[in-house]
Amino acid sequence: MAIAVADTMVLIEIVILELILKYHTLEPFWSREPWCLIRDVLNYGAYNTSVWLVVCFTIERFVAIRAVCVKPKMCTRRYTLYLIATVFCCSHLMSVPYFWSNESRRLNGTSGFTCVYSARLPKLYVDGLVWFQNTLVYFLPLIIIFTLNGFILKQICQSNKVYSEMQQNRKSFSAFVMVKKQRVKSMVLLVTISMTFSYLCSTRFVTQILIKTMHYEIDRGDYSKSINIAADIGTMLDLSNTAINMYLYACTQSRFRKEIIQLVKSLTTPCKHDKLQINIPVISHILY
Repeated sequence: MAIAVADTMVLIEIVILELILKYHTLEPFWSREPWCLIRDVLNYGAYNTSVWLVVCFTIERFVAIRAVCVKPKMCTRRYTLYLIATVFCCSHLMSVPYFWSNESRRLNGTSGFTCVYSARLPKLYVDGLVWFQNTLVYFLPLIIIFTLNGFILKQICQSNKVYSEMQQNRKSFSAFVMVKKQRVKSMVLLVTISMTFSYLCSTRFVTQILIKTMHYEIDRGDYSKSINIAADIGTMLDLSNTAINMYLYACTQSRFRKEIIQLVKSLTTPCKHDKLQINIPVISHILY
């Protein structure tokens, strides 16, 4: 549920309020102060939360599989709630330096305003902000996710070998087959999440460093330059990861898929499925 809330915050604050509203409104509400100052604080805070909740979920899964001694203390509801609250608070605190990065500037020859990067910022502050943010949401998460998932996959492969050696009769062999299917699903989920995150986020990671450090004064509205096109494509792919992140977890569950199939069948052919009972609360519960 926390991942779903964080991803929804990203889609509302960045996609709807910033990107879409920018192209359909002459002067968005965040062009003036104080919204111009807190816009990036909220945007980056929501994005940081989305990324690090996935990282923490990966860490918890690693603890549940590898660290059996710590599992009873860490894999509990109360600990999870504390962890979620800590991630939300720390993610927004880490985005506070963006409060001083923007300024509301009057447009030339008009009475309108626009929210742009402050020209008074020293280059060292800008470079430090860019590298800090990219390290926070790209470098560290990728290292943690790939490392822990690698250990988890190794543990699953070792367990499969143990189970294959223990199969002595048909009953144990049947149990081994079922366990192996579950572990294959876990491996597919881990690889899918890791590769999706790295693929969709790598383009924005590179373009943001180039634009905000080497080409900081570049006109972002000039699409005759390929760097601007690449930056927008990278932003689109990066936000797409947020949009599909929750469904990568939900759709891997067979119960969720069965309920969705039943729901679609009941909507498309209602006459044939009058007696079909669709458990909507189950869909919502599994999804979250």
